[in-house]
Amino acid sequence: MPDGSRETPGLAVRAVQEWFGEHVPAAAGPLRFDVVVGGGHSNIIYRVTDSGGRSFALRRPPLGAHPPGAHDVIREARVLSALGPSAVPVPRVLAVCDDAEITGAPFVVMTWVDGHVVATPGDVERILPDPSTRQRAAWELVDALADLHGVDVTAVGLGDLSPRGDFIARALRGWLRVWDRVRTRDLPVVTELADRLGRSRPQRSRTGLVHTDFRFGNVMLGSDGRVVAVLDWELASVGDVLADIGVLLNSWELPADATPPVWMQTPPTRAAGFPDRTAIIDRYAERTGFDLADLADVAYYRAFAYWRMAVIAEGVKRRYESASLAGSPVDFAHLDRRVIDLTELADLQLRAFTLRASTA
Repeated sequence: MPDGSRETPGLAVRAVQEWFGEHVPAAAGPLRFDVVVGGGHSNIIYRVTDSGGRSFALRRPPLGAHPPGAHDVIREARVLSALGPSAVPVPRVLAVCDDAEITGAPFVVMTWVDGHVVATPGDVERILPDPSTRQRAAWELVDALADLHGVDVTAVGLGDLSPRGDFIARALRGWLRVWDRVRTRDLPVVTELADRLGRSRPQRSRTGLVHTDFRFGNVMLGSDGRVVAVLDWELASVGDVLADIGVLLNSWELPADATPPVWMQTPPTRAAGFPDRTAIIDRYAERTGFDLADLADVAYYRAFAYWRMAVIAEGVKRRYESASLAGSPVDFAHLDRRVIDLTELADLQLRAFTLRASTA
């Protein structure tokens, strides 16, 4: 075990050890800190191991500057605490530090969850080698989303997490503000798509807790394919839950799909053995009790999700080009092209939605 004097990137070890002694009495020092997820534009996660071999998870924002409101681990801790008694599997929050003086940013300490993040086809081959386990993982993922969308936000104390009305309109305005801050070039298609998305919003909506980035890469699985924890809640909101279906389906690329490579990592479902998107929608409808008519507008939500991802991708491009992410290997041509590819995918889905709506 370390003596507590060394520094770990993003963590003032001595100060954090002292804080642990006051706020996490279950952890017996000295403590060891190992980076599990770090660098780039993701929150940093450390595995904290105490002298008795017990493990805890510490999560803090990434290093460097980031947009206001992004990587809000305090807000995330509130959501996790509220969901603790629900059917949604989440880590248990043990302590929250909102004093940035301790280690340069707020952080949250949670129970350690043993599991695997399946983010690429290679992860699938290694962690879910059996086709039946891949099927189970797919159904578990959809069922976890259905459980999330069944949560009574008022009953769990999240009714005031965000305004409830006009979720898509609020999101469009917010992401356009992000676009104005991060854009590196003139791409009129981004604002044109936002205008079209605003004018063609579906009339039906289902209000509940929205994760906003629900996919395999943001859950932990057991080796049997069971979902043991849903992660990354800092952008959760109260709004139209079908926005989560748009994200999930966009990430659900199968081997036969001709979608251009718009993700930084190839989606895990590119490995064989997963059900198709229609089966995912059917399972979700069955578990939520939503009428399939409620899901007929799914192309709209896929268009919105692709458009939002284009804005995020432009922000990542800007950070790489400004050397904020220096040292990370990157294909700059891919960063440049994928923003355009994402807008084209958004346009394709929005056209499909508009055509269906005009003939309904």
